[in-house]
Amino acid sequence: MKERAYNFSAGPSMLPEAVIKDVADNLLNYHECGESVMEMSHRSAEFKQILADAEANLRDIMNIPDNYKVLFIQGGGTLQFAMVPLNLAVNSRKIDFVLTGNWAKKAYKEAVKMGYDAKVIASSEDDTFTWIPEITKDDIRPDADYVHICFNNTIYGTHFPYIPDTGDIPLVADMSSCILSEEIDVTKFGMIWAGVQKNVAPSGVAVVIVREDLIGKAAADIPTYLDYQIHADNDSAYNTPNTFSIYVSGEVFKYLKANGGVAAMHEKNVRKAKKLYDYIDGSGYYKCPVREKDRSLMNVVFVIGDKDVEKKFVAEAKAAGLHNLGGHRSIGGMRASIYNAMPEAGVDALIEFMKKFADENK
Repeated sequence: MKERAYNFSAGPSMLPEAVIKDVADNLLNYHECGESVMEMSHRSAEFKQILADAEANLRDIMNIPDNYKVLFIQGGGTLQFAMVPLNLAVNSRKIDFVLTGNWAKKAYKEAVKMGYDAKVIASSEDDTFTWIPEITKDDIRPDADYVHICFNNTIYGTHFPYIPDTGDIPLVADMSSCILSEEIDVTKFGMIWAGVQKNVAPSGVAVVIVREDLIGKAAADIPTYLDYQIHADNDSAYNTPNTFSIYVSGEVFKYLKANGGVAAMHEKNVRKAKKLYDYIDGSGYYKCPVREKDRSLMNVVFVIGDKDVEKKFVAEAKAAGLHNLGGHRSIGGMRASIYNAMPEAGVDALIEFMKKFADENK
């Protein structure tokens, strides 16, 4: 059997090997209950316990206060582009956006499409999103319902090096590609949401962490499924949820808890990213276009400058067991997503390949 590759995909992404093995061991007969989780009723005692444990462990490793609801919602991140304004933009219908990449831009466009008063208060689009704008309370409309940011930008390899001070205006953050990679003070946000497929589990679920005073105010005529309060009142099981993805998410939360928590993951992530950025910056062959202080620990983008050579790099890397290193189709180049589950040995193997490729193609 072929050895497992180092998978640098931006999502769906690499999972901890120990979690995959445990899930495989229990796939046919989950903890001797006689059923697979894939077959299990979401109303069963067994799945209710899986869901309760997943929430409890996420609360523990993220230190989520009691006045925040934790929800597991289908539809991934894209559905959140609509759900967030429907639930939170209920007073002035004004939303302020910081544009730092494709996903922030899509969230903005969705709000415009739905008729909200959406305003771009800062953007780095003119520089191909290679840096993070710095905003202050003075940039925010005093009657905005919330400010939306994408905390880590998967495509462009940027990350907010600070948490914006939005004063009394709730801050909403898409953390799809960095959740659980660093310790975050949840109380600085009105809401955090994340598609799980980038750093947690298989695709199909978004985790929503929302301050409870912000929900329960959606218009009565919005579709039932799009009301956060419905999910909160029904413990994320109003309808049949994505049981398998929630189960794997819970197993990843247990794994993180047993391996030093988020702080330990962050220490490892800093070490991995530093190795890779240091090599790129000193190579004389590869270049990272992102401003240094805004570089992501999760998604490292780099270029050679010749599209044909970059295609060759991606193909030869895959043949060497280093998969999914192509940059996003919108910008090209290369991208190494080195989420929590990527072992340091994977980064070491990538750097060795990069050295060899540079020597052979200069």
